[in-house]
Amino acid sequence: MSMMQEFKQFAMKGNVVDLAVGVIIGGAFGKIVDSLVQDVIMPPIGKLFGGLDFANYYLPLNNQGAELSLLEAKKAGAVLAYGNFITILLNFVILAFIIFQMVRLMNKARRDEPEAAPAVAATPEDIVLLREIRDALKK
Repeated sequence: MSMMQEFKQFAMKGNVVDLAVGVIIGGAFGKIVDSLVQDVIMPPIGKLFGGLDFANYYLPLNNQGAELSLLEAKKAGAVLAYGNFITILLNFVILAFIIFQMVRLMNKARRDEPEAAPAVAATPEDIVLLREIRDALKK
């Protein structure tokens, strides 16, 4: 078997295709969650903490002024950007919770499916013959 044929057989397996679809949808879903956190959730939280963009919260480590934006402070030296970390952590928690709920629903759907009754094995011919003899003797 040539390497191209082997690769084609590998790539066309159902699991590989399912994985590729999952990665593509997961990437798009990650962008949706990122937008949700940055555009919907973090602005009210930032307002509670003084009206600033929460992603711009940092601790200067190189004697920069705290009034600079995060980008300007990074240009001036090292900073501890805890606001950006908290934003990304919130993204992760929301995404993990949604994936947990999806897996939970899938497991519930699998449990709710009725299991097929095991097929009744055909009675062996000698047993059928013995039953016919028994019934004939009873008569």
